[in-house]
Amino acid sequence: MDYLEIKGQEPLKGSVPISGAKNAALPILASTLLEQENVAISGLPAVADVSALLELLEHLGVQIQRHDSHTLEIGTPHITNLQAPYDIVRKMRASILVLGPLLARFGSCAVSLPGGCAIGARPVDLHLRALEKMGAHIHIEKGYIIAKAKHGLKGCDIILDKITVTGTENILMAASLAKGETKIINAAKEPEVVQLCHFLQSAGVEISGVGSSELSIQGTKGQALHFKPIHIIPDRIECGTYLCAAAITNSTLSLSNTNAHHLEAILSKLSEIGFKIDITEDTLTIHKARTRKGFEIITTEYPGFPTDLQAQFMALATQCEGSSLIEERLFENRFMHVSELQRMGADISLKGALAQINGDCVLMGADVMATDLRASSALILAALVAKGKSRVHRIYHLDRGYESLELKMNALGAKIKRLKEK
Repeated sequence: MDYLEIKGQEPLKGSVPISGAKNAALPILASTLLEQENVAISGLPAVADVSALLELLEHLGVQIQRHDSHTLEIGTPHITNLQAPYDIVRKMRASILVLGPLLARFGSCAVSLPGGCAIGARPVDLHLRALEKMGAHIHIEKGYIIAKAKHGLKGCDIILDKITVTGTENILMAASLAKGETKIINAAKEPEVVQLCHFLQSAGVEISGVGSSELSIQGTKGQALHFKPIHIIPDRIECGTYLCAAAITNSTLSLSNTNAHHLEAILSKLSEIGFKIDITEDTLTIHKARTRKGFEIITTEYPGFPTDLQAQFMALATQCEGSSLIEERLFENRFMHVSELQRMGADISLKGALAQINGDCVLMGADVMATDLRASSALILAALVAKGKSRVHRIYHLDRGYESLELKMNALGAKIKRLKEK
């Protein structure tokens, strides 16, 4: 098992390219199960979650031709297996995304209940209730979701009790091959959902309301799709993480392959803290701040402040003036990184879903353990400004969603080594 050793208090400077968004890549890859011909996908991030989903697709019989680590051609003319096994699905929760397209195209499938980060309950019951309303028969047997729709799925109105990104995506894909119109009310509006809609539209699926909380999809009555080539959008969470790296070290950095429209809540918060950010068509440059003021954050669904950047901003708060407050409204267990930051000397107090962080803190290098994907990056950010060396363990969480983080950071001037546990 690997860990990262980080020598703190090294100045950062330069430019870093942002990879494609894993949370856009995963549903787009899953949606290729709806196609009849090959499609080219570029801009894929070389991260463990993408590798896991590609492994699952190949297990199902999908043909994958890899051109390089970021580009491939994918085709599904001969699906040979309709079971998504536990050994693959347990690696990440997003594997549930194959449920909708498999059921819609083939009328039956068996998908293991998913695994992934332990950041709180993210039940799949919203997915299952929606598919049942569309005519599927579903039951759980020995840890598997057994789904059947012998006569295909039928369009209907689906009101989501809670905004769910993967739930919206699963229903979108299933509805694309259903009979009639499906309306998704209280749909997720994330840029990754929008790109999935555009990908489906490129294959001829009629979708209205894209980018809003109400989507209307006209199904193809079971007819397989013909997708156009697609390039994955930039990863807004990776971009936000590198912006936080610049902010916590108070460095000037440029980030290429970015989309500022996807980052409005983050850029606004950094401006409030005291940072000046120059924006061009696909580049962001964040400049050193004279002072860094404490701040308040409430995590919420897009376009609000993303829960996936809460931990990174908590690390940043340790270096800001005064006190900062962060309220986590989406996941009940997403403060597990607090105890690890405290090991480094962070002054953080918790009360339920509210964290108070006292700033101007001198952090010290320590051995810390990543508890989930985004927490791992927060610990690395803290280590960048800590005195001495830190060792971040269990970085398999990090590898799920960040491409070559230590290489990118080292190119900016950080001193990070990937080492093997003894």
